[in-house]
Amino acid sequence: MEYSREELVDSVPQTGFFGHPKGLGILFFIEFWERFSYYGMRAILLYYMYYSVEKGGLGFSKDMASSMFSVYGSLIFMTGIIGGWLADRVLGSRKSLFLGAVLIMFGHIALSLPGSRLFFLVSMFFIIIGSGLMKPNISSVVGDLYHKEDARMDAGFVIFYLSVNMGALISPFIVGQLQTSYGFHYGFGAAAFGMFLALIIYLIFNRKNLGRIGKRVPNPLTEAEKRTYLRNLILVLIICGVLLYILYLSRMLTFNNFTYFVTFLGIAIPIYYFTMMYRSKKTTTIEKSRVLAYIPLFIAGVMFWSIQEQGSSILGVFADTNTQLDLKHVVGINFVIPASFFQSINPIFIVLFAPLISMLWVKLGKKNPSTGLKFSLGLLFAGVSFLVMMIPTRGMTDTTLINPAWLVISFVICVIGELCLSPVGSSVSVKLAPRAFESQMLSLWFLTDATAQAINSQLVKVYDVMTKAEYFGFLGALAVILGLVMMFYSPWIQKKMQGIL
Repeated sequence: MEYSREELVDSVPQTGFFGHPKGLGILFFIEFWERFSYYGMRAILLYYMYYSVEKGGLGFSKDMASSMFSVYGSLIFMTGIIGGWLADRVLGSRKSLFLGAVLIMFGHIALSLPGSRLFFLVSMFFIIIGSGLMKPNISSVVGDLYHKEDARMDAGFVIFYLSVNMGALISPFIVGQLQTSYGFHYGFGAAAFGMFLALIIYLIFNRKNLGRIGKRVPNPLTEAEKRTYLRNLILVLIICGVLLYILYLSRMLTFNNFTYFVTFLGIAIPIYYFTMMYRSKKTTTIEKSRVLAYIPLFIAGVMFWSIQEQGSSILGVFADTNTQLDLKHVVGINFVIPASFFQSINPIFIVLFAPLISMLWVKLGKKNPSTGLKFSLGLLFAGVSFLVMMIPTRGMTDTTLINPAWLVISFVICVIGELCLSPVGSSVSVKLAPRAFESQMLSLWFLTDATAQAINSQLVKVYDVMTKAEYFGFLGALAVILGLVMMFYSPWIQKKMQGIL
């Protein structure tokens, strides 16, 4: 039986979780544990890659580790397109997110096993595919809990975003301390346990609290389409296998070339998807206008995430190598800060500020800044967060250690921008989505991060070529300029959104 969106929304109690639909509660706790596992692993992964084998690491160079870290992050968000497509055409959102959670858990288990680079690659494969299935679809289910005109949706996404950052807040402390005291694999084991808890919570509560949400396949494949897609998939796999073999024989199958390929995909895939959605016969005239409105928001998202994600890569290395971690030399306290602890700064202030921002959007009501203005504010704060880093890095050498307060200030400024842009980006993706591409539109939002990190895989290579002050100054200024451009064009964006607030 085919249900309308209104009937699906009504299958879930619309109150029961701080004035929001009851289903938001279960999604909140699932996302909390999934993000605990992901950000716990991520807090120590960069160091695991470039620490020497004697120190329990894999022994990659810092440049290669930073680039690999960005490529890994890019592929996690890039596979969200696959997850969104499978949800829209084959599985539905609920089945997709559950399968993704299972794969992520196995990926963390593989990473927790003492071994070689082979276990590392296996774990990355499972986590990349699993995250692609889970991440866009759990956000899609959040959006489906509300009617499109429901003024609570923006605030609901802020609350959901709070769960992401609560998990991200706690996990670096626990995982980082385990890594420091017992070794990397104990830290990765804690991340695996967090993912296991997320699965248990989902299995117990999903039927009661989520109703029919996410079970519908919005645009199912016909039998003819199934045969066509299967044939094309086999053909693509054969071509890829032949190309890989040729590249291997010609000695061109290098990691550096792979980063170029990922960067190309990060730019080409969103261009393809925007074109495909806009030209589709299933997209109405009003929906086409909304797709056009989404393009500048997408570009702004890419610029923002390019800076924000470098908090884990560039600033992660900076915290480990150019920051005074011994507090005895800073405030006279006999304690050495594990570098991984800095990854909790962002979520700490997200947790502190998110309720305030959520209440602000609700209180402003119809006086809310437009979506374009919120995006421009996000870019301005992100740019300033990097411009601030020019102050302590001017004239510094490779051995200079700066006061850790500078990193804290930079992270906090970026957090304010993140709260202006990121939850609103998820919300507006649901609102602007053509009906036939609901899950894929949310995947397109996550693709902003994929594209940003694909570009970052090249940017991190010039970090040691430029001075640190030049690097932070260039990217910071670029974000500020783009933020001002977004502010100028926000009325046009609002007009193209065709009544969506």
